[in-house]
Parts: sequence; C-alpha cells; structure tokens
Amino acid sequence: MANRQSSSGLSKFGELKSRILFLLGALVVFRIGAHIPVPGVDAAALANLYESASSGILGMLNMFSGGSLERFSIFAIGIMPYISASIVVQLASEIVPSLKALKKEGEAGRKVITKYTRMGTVLLATLQSFGVATFVYQQGVVVASQFEFYVSTVVCLVTGTMFLMWLGEQITERGLGNGISLIITAGIAAGIPAGIAQLWTLTSQGSMSLLTAIAVVTGALLLVYAVVFFEAAQRKIPVHYAKRQFGMGGQVQNTHMPFKLNMAGVIPPIFASSIILFPSTLLSWFGSANSSNSWLGKIAGWLQNGQPAYIVLFSAAIIFFCYFYTALVFSPKEMAENLKKSGAFVPGIRPGVQTSRYLEGVVTRLTLFGAIYITVICLIPEFLTSTLNVPFYLGGTSLLILVVVTMDFSTQLASYRMSHQYEDLMKRSEMKSLSRK
Repeated sequence: MANRQSSSGLSKFGELKSRILFLLGALVVFRIGAHIPVPGVDAAALANLYESASSGILGMLNMFSGGSLERFSIFAIGIMPYISASIVVQLASEIVPSLKALKKEGEAGRKVITKYTRMGTVLLATLQSFGVATFVYQQGVVVASQFEFYVSTVVCLVTGTMFLMWLGEQITERGLGNGISLIITAGIAAGIPAGIAQLWTLTSQGSMSLLTAIAVVTGALLLVYAVVFFEAAQRKIPVHYAKRQFGMGGQVQNTHMPFKLNMAGVIPPIFASSIILFPSTLLSWFGSANSSNSWLGKIAGWLQNGQPAYIVLFSAAIIFFCYFYTALVFSPKEMAENLKKSGAFVPGIRPGVQTSRYLEGVVTRLTLFGAIYITVICLIPEFLTSTLNVPFYLGGTSLLILVVVTMDFSTQLASYRMSHQYEDLMKRSEMKSLSRK
C-alpha cells in the first residue's frame, strides 16, 4: 500500500516536472528564434538605425517582440498580429449573428472561431510584414534585390508569427499558464538585463545623473508594489446557504464570493497596445518615416508615445477593453441563477433578477476602478520618461504584464500542486476505509 502511495505521488510530481520542463524548453526555442535574422539585411546598419529611434514606436514593438525587431529576426513582428485578430474576432462574435450562434455551440463552435482567428492572423501578419519590409528597404540597409528581399521577409515573418501562435497553444495545453501571455512576458523579461546595463552605462558616462537613475529604479519598484497590492485587492460579497444539515440540526452556512478589482487581468493593456501599434506602425512605414510632412507621417506622429492623441486613445482603449473583456468572462445573470439553484442568497437581496442586478452593479463599479488603476499604471512611466528625459523606452504596460503574469503563473502552479495533493488525500482515505472493511 505504501509503495502504491509513493508511486502515485511520484507520478504526480513527474507530471508537474514534465510540464515545467516543456514550458522552459518552449521559451528557450522562442529565445533562439529571436536571434535568427531575416536574410538580406546589413545587421550593423540596422542596429544603428534602431539606436536612433528606440524610444518611440520601435521601442515598444521591440519590447513586445523580445528584442526580435532590433535584430530583425524571424520573430520581428512577434505575436501581435494574433492578438489583433483575436480582438477583431471577439468583437465580431458580439455583433455578427452567425458568430454569436457559433459561440453557443460549445467545443465545435470554438474550433470554428479559432480557425477564423488563425486566418485573420495570417492576413494581418502578411500586411504587417509587408509594411516592415517597406520600411526597412527605404532605410538603405538591404543588401539583396528588392523582389528577393520582399518575398523572403514576408515569408519569414509570417511563418515566425504562426510558429509563435502554435507554440503558445502548445504551452497552454502541455505546459503551465497561458502560452501567449508567457511568451510576451518572456520577451519583456529578456530585455531587463539590457535595460539595466544601458542605465548603468548612461550613469557612468554622465549622460544621466545618478539622482535620475535612482528615481527611475525607485519608481519602477514602487510601481511593482502598487501592481501587487491592487492585483490582490478583492471585494467579498457575503453569501448564505440556507436549509443545509450540519451535525444534528439545520443551520445557515455563511461564506462569500471574492471579486477581484482587476477582473480582466493584462488583456486590456495588451489589446489596447495592439490596437494602437498596428495602425501607427503601418502609417509610419507606408507614410515613409523620413517624410514627416505627408499626411500619413503627421498621423503617425500624433500616435507616437507621449503625444496627447496617443495618451487619449490608449486610455480610452484600456477602459473599453476592461469593460468588454469583463463582460465576456462574467455573466451576472448566470451567476444569480446558479446561486438560486444551489439555495444560496445574498443577504438583503432577493434571489433571481435582483441578485443579478446587484452583482452587475458591483462588477461595473469594480471594473471602473480597475480600469482607472490599469490606465494610471500604464501611463505613469510615459510621463516619467518625458519628465526625466530618459533616452530609452520605459513602458508601464510591460511592467504590468510582467508582474501580473508572474503572479498568475505562481497562483496556477500552487493550485495545480494543491489539487494533486487533495487527490492523493482522497485516495488515501478511500484506501484506509477499504482496509478497515
């Protein structure tokens, strides 16, 4: 019996170990691919071009791609086309009747929607890779013929994006956590050592004062603390279960439903960044970045980091996606029905429609404060960068993603281990009861 219990524990530990090893292996593959360059480009000339414009849109794109844009690797456009296609499909599924019907068909409908998302990813990745090829070719850093360069660039970048999409799905299925979020987080984390080294170099060379460097580091640590604090914040709604037998008589069981302040997680800033980055990069590339007098160049300039139009659009997009994604994952009507069926009620609120309205009001207010919190966290570094004249990109979106995804991953890891420990305890109790018989 002891051998069976130990072998069961080892098998559970082995499954967790294999999932973690698969996740680490997938992230290693992602980092290797980030260093495989697209052929036909002078690497040294491209590095000089990036250094001259690393604090704007290119800096943000490079951050989301894990440094792939700086090297012009096969993952240069990263996973953003997939995220943009997901946004379009999710919005369409709330508007188009045929897609609405697919959502109600369960697993079969989900597979069809996933197919549409992948098709949209190919289309958006093709457009974005063509824009990247146009921009790079205009800079005079290409050493191949125009036709050869365009074909190789589009094929490599589209293939790289589709591979990242597949890799993210495999991490979700065979690893731990959400694969797409972990790939983005790994890309952001890979840029931290380079950012620290750049900050140290600027300070040692006198380009940045020691006081400014300390202010940047202190501000980043304070933002991390603020994110952890607000992500742990909850609104607990009391719930009573009546007419349940405990011991010798009936009594009311008191419990609560926890609602997070930020129910949407990192989805709103990622979606907002994707929505703004895609048109702004296409406008800047097709509008010829050297021609700021063209109307495309002017619009692209308005959408640069720190510009009023960018701040307003970015804030509005975050607030919109906070409400939109919360509405997707939370249904007050369904929750109220489940409470009513299980014999539970919120004190002072009638079961059914009134409970649904009450829960909807609570979630709406929480979403408002959560949206304000995410917007402030994402915009503070933008203002600090312009105020302190930091010569490199410092994004609140990247910091928020890094902290929140890390917290979610640790929570999922702990829950995974606890679930298996619970299963082991249940098996042990069953075996003890059988041995007594």
